[in-house]
Formats: sequence, structure tokens, C-alpha cells
Amino acid sequence: MGESSATTQAGGSAGAEGVVGGGRAEDESARISPTNAELRGESMERFKSAKIFQRLDLTSPGPYSREEYKKKYLWMIVYHLVYKMMPRRSRKTRVRILRAFGATIDDTVILRPSAVIWHPWLLTMGANSCLADGVTIYNLGPVFIGEHTVISQNTYVCAGSHDYTQPNLPLTRPTIRIGSGVWVCASAFIGPGVTIGDNAIVGAASVVTKDVQANMIVSGNPAKVVKERTMAKIDPNSGSTSERSETLAQEPTHEHS
Repeated sequence: MGESSATTQAGGSAGAEGVVGGGRAEDESARISPTNAELRGESMERFKSAKIFQRLDLTSPGPYSREEYKKKYLWMIVYHLVYKMMPRRSRKTRVRILRAFGATIDDTVILRPSAVIWHPWLLTMGANSCLADGVTIYNLGPVFIGEHTVISQNTYVCAGSHDYTQPNLPLTRPTIRIGSGVWVCASAFIGPGVTIGDNAIVGAASVVTKDVQANMIVSGNPAKVVKERTMAKIDPNSGSTSERSETLAQEPTHEHS
């Protein structure tokens, strides 16, 4: 039993190293190959430009104000030494810490300790909303999240970019607005300046670079409308749902103030 196991382990290890019959043999699958263009016989000159437009030596070394840098450094210390080390059940304490740094968030929000928030003072979250494990709120610009909205695991909300039409790539800080009753599924990317309407769903691993209308389901890269969200009718007296479902387009709409 032991010998058989040892032989199997040795064989597996040897296979990984390309050892056959006690001598070394080159594994064809392990060879380094050229680029696809080189395999097609194309010249690398067609991928070169006479002038390089982008100049990283001209970028601003300090795009924020002195006061913002002070808040950023203090938040970084508190986040790494306190906030993310707290137990999952310490939700209320995390809410208090974020509020101390200027966040506008309801008492009922759920904040997982592994969710990263770059600038708490630029975050607004409504009642009963949730940032799940591994979420990144890269809020160089303001991020607004409505009520009853779920931002699922490993989603990246990116409210920051650079103006690529300028050689020094100046920082841009556009706002992102995510409505109420929204479900952003796992590993999605929400791009700068995007607005996502109420009751929308963003499919897993989708890349959202354009606005999403209310009540719509979008998915893909880039995200496109799949269909309108279908919801069960809710009994206003009991709060329970009926068996029959209808699209929200068949229901009367209400303007939000």
C-alpha cells in the first residue's frame, strides 16, 4: 500500500517535470511560444507608433488636497488595523466607524469586513443594503447606493478613471448611482459615471459601462439588456407573494421625488 502510494506520487511529480524512464525529456506542451501575430508571420513594426502620446512622467504626484490625504492616511490605518479585523457580527461597530469618517449610511446596512471602501466620506447607502465579501468600492468620486440593494461578492464599483485624451492622464472622479432594490451579482464591474435604476439586476461577472434602466436585467461584457425583471405580486396586507408573476411594465409606475 505504501509502496504503491509512493510510486504514484513519484510518477505524478515526475510527469510534472517531464521525466520519462529516468531521463529528462522535453515536454512539448511546456514550450514558450511566440505571440499570435508572430505565429502569423506579421512584422512587429505594425504595432509600433512613431510617437508615444502617453507621458507618465507628467502625471500629477498629488491629485488630492492636503486635507483629503490626511483623511486617506488615517482611514487606511483604521481600516487595516481595526475595521477589517473585526468579527463579521460587528456590523453596528463598522457602521459607526464609517460614519466617523463621514459616510452617510443607515443603521440597517450590512457591511462585510472584507469589503474595501476607499473613501468612506464619499459613500451613501440606504436602509437594508449590503456590501458582500470581497466587494471593492473604489469611490474616488461619490457612490450612492439606495435601499434594499445587494452588491454581491467580489464586485468592483469603479468611480475613478483617467482622461486618456490628455498625455498626462489627469484623474477623473465621476459619480456612480445604484438605485433601490438592485441586485448586482458576483464579480460584476460597475464603471465610472454609471447609473443603475431601481429593481435592476446585473448578471454575474458582467461589465457595466452604460446606464441601466429601472426594472431591467442586464448581463455580459459589455452588459446588455436580457429582459425585463419579473416579480411576483405582493399582497399589501400580508406581505406574501402570490403564485402569479407579472412584469413590472404591467404595473402602474410611480415617480420618485
